[in-house]
Amino acid sequence: MRLNTLDSNLEPATPKAWLGTSDLNLATAMVLAAGRGERMRPLTDQSPKPLLRVHDKPLMQWHMEALAKAGHHDQLVNTAWLGDQIESRFGLNPDLPQGGRIRLRYSHEGKDFGYALETAGGIVRAMPFLAPIFWVVAGDIYAPNFKFENDQANAFERSHNLAHIWLVPNPAHNPSGDFGLADDGQALNLPKPGKLFTFSTFALYKKEFFDTRWTDMPEGNPQGKAAPLAPLLRAAMDRGQVGASLYTGAWTDVGTPERLRELNQISPPA
Repeated sequence: MRLNTLDSNLEPATPKAWLGTSDLNLATAMVLAAGRGERMRPLTDQSPKPLLRVHDKPLMQWHMEALAKAGHHDQLVNTAWLGDQIESRFGLNPDLPQGGRIRLRYSHEGKDFGYALETAGGIVRAMPFLAPIFWVVAGDIYAPNFKFENDQANAFERSHNLAHIWLVPNPAHNPSGDFGLADDGQALNLPKPGKLFTFSTFALYKKEFFDTRWTDMPEGNPQGKAAPLAPLLRAAMDRGQVGASLYTGAWTDVGTPERLRELNQISPPA
C-alpha cells in the first residue's frame, strides 16, 4: 500500500522533535481533505477547499494547530481533488505558527484511484498508519475554539464505545439534524422528525470501529471502495457503541462562498 514516500523524504539528521512523537510513526489524528467542494465553486476550481483561507489561514490549518497543541504531532491528511497543492503547502514536517513542528503523512486517494473514497473508505484506506485510537475532523469545518481534550480521549479509551462524536446545535442549512443524544451520553439513531443535533465531524474512533465485519473492507482498502461514514455510525449506535457530546462553541461548515465571506467579516478569535 502506498500513501507517500514519507520515510525516504525525511532528512537523516533531522532532530527527533521534527519527526513527531510516535515511535511507531502512527498518526493520532486524521484531517479529511479529499472532497471536491462543488458548492464552493468557482473558489474550488483552482484550490482544494481545505486550503481556502479564514482570517488568512487555511481552513485545515486551524485543526492542525489545535491538534498539535494537544500533543498530536503525528497527523495524517487524505487528499483527492488538487491534492498536490495540500502537500506542496505543508510538506512533511511543517512548523505551524500556533502548533510547532509536526510530522505529516498523506493518503493521496486521487493519485491512487482517480477519485475520493468518501469518509469511511478514506479512513479505512489510511488505517495501517493510524494509532489504535485517533481523532478525525473534516478540513472544511471552522471551529477555532474546539479543544482536542486528552482527558476525553482517555475516558473514551476506557469505555465500551467504539466511537465518540461531537454534535452541535442545528445550523440553518441542516435544520432537521442528524443524530440524537441520550441523557447517559450515548448517540442515538433516531428517525426524523425528532430532537436531533448535527454531526460536527469531530470524532474519536477506535480502530475496531472500522473492522472488516462492519465495513466489508479489508484494512487499507486496496480496492479503493468509496463508502460513506453515516451508515457505519448508525449501525454502531444501534449496537450501543457510540458516545456523544454536545459542543456549543463557534462552529461553521464552510460549505458555500457566502459562509466563507461571512466568516472573514467577523473578528478572528483572540
